[in-house]
Amino acid sequence: MSLDRFAPAEAALKAGDVNEGVRLIEAELAIDPKAPVGLYRNFTTILFRHGRVEQMGRWAAAGVELYPKDYDLWNMLGVSHRRAKNFDEAIKAFRVAEKLNPKNTSALSNRGNVYNDMRNGPAAVEVFTKLVRLQPNSAELQRNLGRAYWFSGDLEKAQMRLNLALKFKPDLVDAWLDLAAVAADRKGYPEALEVTDQALAVLPDEMRLHEARTTALRRSGRLRDAEAYLISLRDRYEDKPWLHHQLGGVISDYDRRRGNEHMQTAVRLAPDNLDYRIALIESLGRSRHGVEAEHLERAYQLLKEALTPDIRLTPSSLKVALEVLIRLGDYDSAAKLGSFSEVGRKWAGNGKHTALLGHLARITSDEDRLELVEMHRIWGRLVADAVKRWPIERPAPRPENGKFRIGFMSSDLRNHPVAYFAMPLFEHLDRDRFEVYCYSFFQGDTVDATQARIAACVDVFRWEKDIGDRDAAQMIANDQLDMLIELGGSTHMNKLGVMGFKPAPLQASWLGYPHSAGLETIDHLILDPYVAPTSRDLLIEEPLLMPKSWIAMGEQAFPERPITEGTPQQRKGFLTFGTANNPYKYSREMVRTWARVTASVENAQFLFVRPEGGAPTFRRNMLELFAAEGVGAERVRFEDVRGAHMPFYNEIDIALDTFPQTGGTTTCEALWMGVPTVSLVGEAMFERLSYSILVNAGLGDLCARTPDEFVEIALRLAGDHDRRATLRTGLRGMLKASPLGQTRQFAADFYEMLEGAISRARASGKIAA
Repeated sequence: MSLDRFAPAEAALKAGDVNEGVRLIEAELAIDPKAPVGLYRNFTTILFRHGRVEQMGRWAAAGVELYPKDYDLWNMLGVSHRRAKNFDEAIKAFRVAEKLNPKNTSALSNRGNVYNDMRNGPAAVEVFTKLVRLQPNSAELQRNLGRAYWFSGDLEKAQMRLNLALKFKPDLVDAWLDLAAVAADRKGYPEALEVTDQALAVLPDEMRLHEARTTALRRSGRLRDAEAYLISLRDRYEDKPWLHHQLGGVISDYDRRRGNEHMQTAVRLAPDNLDYRIALIESLGRSRHGVEAEHLERAYQLLKEALTPDIRLTPSSLKVALEVLIRLGDYDSAAKLGSFSEVGRKWAGNGKHTALLGHLARITSDEDRLELVEMHRIWGRLVADAVKRWPIERPAPRPENGKFRIGFMSSDLRNHPVAYFAMPLFEHLDRDRFEVYCYSFFQGDTVDATQARIAACVDVFRWEKDIGDRDAAQMIANDQLDMLIELGGSTHMNKLGVMGFKPAPLQASWLGYPHSAGLETIDHLILDPYVAPTSRDLLIEEPLLMPKSWIAMGEQAFPERPITEGTPQQRKGFLTFGTANNPYKYSREMVRTWARVTASVENAQFLFVRPEGGAPTFRRNMLELFAAEGVGAERVRFEDVRGAHMPFYNEIDIALDTFPQTGGTTTCEALWMGVPTVSLVGEAMFERLSYSILVNAGLGDLCARTPDEFVEIALRLAGDHDRRATLRTGLRGMLKASPLGQTRQFAADFYEMLEGAISRARASGKIAA
């Protein structure tokens, strides 16, 4: 068989033109695949070295068809499957290779690596134990066995094997990184810091070790220390993209503009690094300085450049991508990134609880609702496993003083809707019966008026910016609470993981996250009869029910804002539907339902009051969906504001709620401004937030059970001008007289509910009396 036909390809490869060499070889093999086994071996090796995994797998598969007894080609086929994360196929290929040549341990070692990739610790231990017996002085094999023990949960043996690897090869960077990770799992990030310091004494110029030390500082909650450490490295690494990437990530929580500058530098220095690009995209999506819509549009364009057909996103990158795509209404691109179950389980299994908030709006069936509960349980089990390795100390019971000691934990106890809804509990605190402690981890540097007001109302206000979960849990445990209530879920800067340590004998979630968190250590979820799910299967915690409403509208949250006289329809001659809801709750079907409503009322308009409204992509996508229902662009308006949206309710006749995840704060705001809201009620908690508000406000008839009924109710209300005119002037008074407005009674009911829960837990022996 002549090899002359491959001579031009060989010449191209020798000249360094890999693209041309690969093209010529593929062209010749396409004409006639019969070529010597050596050519297939060499070609797949070239493809492997240049990261062309898909091509490598294709030609390795073609090679084993021609040469089914060739060890090297089966091994390369397994490697290609491993790189593509087709783990089952990789294992099959490696096993074939092992049978062909049992004495060659390369395929066996590769199979062990696949088991480690899969976090199948026991299977990996079996493989690498065999290999270590054959080569006990191999640092790499000792390291892989250490990783196998790590994934088996045997951290002591993992640490021992990794130390052995470093004894044989002190400059094995990957072993140092693994050892730091194991130390973090065993005793927390302060222990990991000690390991990285030891490693840097051996390898002072190793970039990944500097990054690992920065990560340990960040995970310990020591953001300012992390910034100071990175700044100390600038003289040596100013032109290195990793330094700017790390600085941007550290700084962005408390100085977004400066953080973005560093991230942009990292992307400029390393334009092909996907991790750097995704970090910048995420930060731009969270940027509120300058023109928010411009930041968001730039994030979207950077993302679209990165979303190539063969891209493989990590769980963190997938979260960022879906957030940006859905905020701007690019539902086609979002759908290509994975199914509801695939995406959610990937997040849950990798500890990405914050991503699950955006997933609430994507359920379409009862199966999805139950699957969502399981996703939260998966995350909760990960936290439980980690907490077992870092137990906190339990102080002796405090002296009895006749009072219940309650803790509220949230980084939103400041100028934030969570604080506004919680404020009645602090303003109407019964000091004869209760002591209240508050815990905030807010990263800002200034105390706003709301935080100062809360601090003045409660017994203790602890504000710890630089603290990790375990240390925060120990701080709270030392305060010897009777009950701890978390208000933030896993939203930005909150520390839901603290609840996993069970720093209080009784724990509950309330207000900030409209779903069960996922932790078995949270005893209760505070609800009311309307917001509570229809099935107990949709809750993990035991429901703790308020008698009427689970929230109240305090005066600070809802001041006496002016309402323009008359309805917008009276003033303008046409009816206006609208929303101020966050687009993470939008879907194609929901927006088209809004469009159906608008199309059914002659000359009606729809008003989006959202900062995304200034982004060209958002406008284009929303206009396309409205056009599909017969609503022209001239009938859709956009007001791109944030934090200044309340006056625009004076231009909306009827607010249309999001579904399946409904509004909460936005529904209260619309009603306060005299704007009735039409809502769709579902089965889960997050589908019933507006239902609770509307029923308590005396507007239960505006709640639909199906999309068609949603349209019918909206159209019926559109045709009832007299009722809308009455609500425009009278709805605020209705709210004040309703359970939503009776803040003193709300606080009394809330504390009575807590006293009952604590007393029942003591009487049952669940907690100490």
